[in-house]
Amino acid sequence: MSMVETMSRAERRIAGALARPGAGWLALHLVLTLAGAAAATAAMASALASWTPASWAALALVALGALWISGGAATALIGLMQPKAAAEVVPEGWRPRGRTAILVMLCGEEPGPLAAYLAALRRDADALGLEGTTDIFVLSDTSDAAPAAKEQAVLAPLVATGSIIYRHRTHNTGRKPGNIAEWLATRSGGYSYMLVLDADSRMAAGRIRSMIHRIEARPDLGLLQAGMGMVPGRSLFGRHQRVASRLLAPNFGRGLAAWSGEAGNYWGHNAIMRIAAFRSAAQLPVLSGPAPFGGPPLSHDFVEAAWMRRAGWVVMLDPDTRGSAEDGPQTLAEFHKRDRRWCQGNLQHIRLIGAPGLDPVSRLHLGYGIASYVASPLWLALMLLVAAGLVRVEGVIPLLVVVTLLLMPKLCALGHWLHRARSAARRRRFVRAGLGELALSTLIAPLIMVRQSGAVLSVLAGRDCGWKSGHAPRHVLPQGLPEAAVGATLLALAMMTSALATAVWLLPVALPLLSAPALQSWIDRGA
Repeated sequence: MSMVETMSRAERRIAGALARPGAGWLALHLVLTLAGAAAATAAMASALASWTPASWAALALVALGALWISGGAATALIGLMQPKAAAEVVPEGWRPRGRTAILVMLCGEEPGPLAAYLAALRRDADALGLEGTTDIFVLSDTSDAAPAAKEQAVLAPLVATGSIIYRHRTHNTGRKPGNIAEWLATRSGGYSYMLVLDADSRMAAGRIRSMIHRIEARPDLGLLQAGMGMVPGRSLFGRHQRVASRLLAPNFGRGLAAWSGEAGNYWGHNAIMRIAAFRSAAQLPVLSGPAPFGGPPLSHDFVEAAWMRRAGWVVMLDPDTRGSAEDGPQTLAEFHKRDRRWCQGNLQHIRLIGAPGLDPVSRLHLGYGIASYVASPLWLALMLLVAAGLVRVEGVIPLLVVVTLLLMPKLCALGHWLHRARSAARRRRFVRAGLGELALSTLIAPLIMVRQSGAVLSVLAGRDCGWKSGHAPRHVLPQGLPEAAVGATLLALAMMTSALATAVWLLPVALPLLSAPALQSWIDRGA
């Protein structure tokens, strides 16, 4: 009997993934991820003062949490190894053979900036030769009467000149996926491709033309996701996100694209899709039972990419962020609200990651999405065990290993930019920007950890966050109070039950939490 015949179905799929183009990067990613997690676990094991049930629990928490941060470190290292990508060149005078629909999803956002952007996009697209082959659809799910009337009035001049086609749904069945599905059923005839944008997305006409050229040149390419930067921020928090994106996204995206290969992911917008490929995945599963774990997947984009790949289509990431951007939350409260919805959507993937026929790399994307939220309560639980004196760690080696893994994406990104800087002045600018981003990220990270831990516990408790609900929560705690309470608990436990050194090592996490009310007001200023 041959080796192939004795392999299980899962083993054959993994072997197939490792035999594809770019498989070497996937193998390296897995090796580096496991090596990083093993190093953190070994360091923790060597530093434990005694072996108790709590010690074994702490070791398990480190092993699981380290897998997530090791995956990020591995992706950043692989990004640093990538050769400089050749610029995409579209032949002079090229015109698409197929027609493309640009679908702009609108749901209560301010229509003025969108109208200005769409007017410029239509003008620039026509100047690049896309007139007659590219149409812009604004698909509105705005439910309240006053905002709907306002957007109709603001967009009316563009409709009158034929620059856009506007449609407003009165019944928002299926939310964004349902909106796209309705367009597919009623208006997609004659179009080969669709490019999806959110109301706060921005893509340059030149980048759109390049993506149409790429998908048209490769018949098996079902989805091409563009890398994204951030539009200029309006608050300190917004500006911080933009700096972080400009510093980290290019190198990290190159690593992600390398190991994802032909089984990439979809982030919900700034992506072009072959309509035939999307149709093969349009009927998303509806999970049995009530929300939060049941119902339609909230994070449907990951699922759509996995289902397209399962149908045999290539899904790829173009990590270049030029000409592609999105807006982000300008306050921590807005960030937490969006993050709570993403948390619920990603945890729903626990029920989908084992779906039959999925590409192993698609499962890896779903797994990383789950881990990105589960990691927060794991690290918080570890700190509570240490602070309470249930686990005694001797030495700083485990901390140094974890910090190294956490800093690796930032160090690799800095190396990426320093290598490309052509002057000492530019290198100094990158170093200053990197240090500033590191300082603010260090202050914000504990706050996000606490909120994400609460979000995970809320989902596990069966609480559904809904979707863009306009109803305010019944009880709202003062800004920063939950984070401050967690910080005070950590320090109080450490002072009562542990050595003073433990409290000192907890200060980088506890101090930002204690100062959360003032810190949040400071980083939200200007919003």
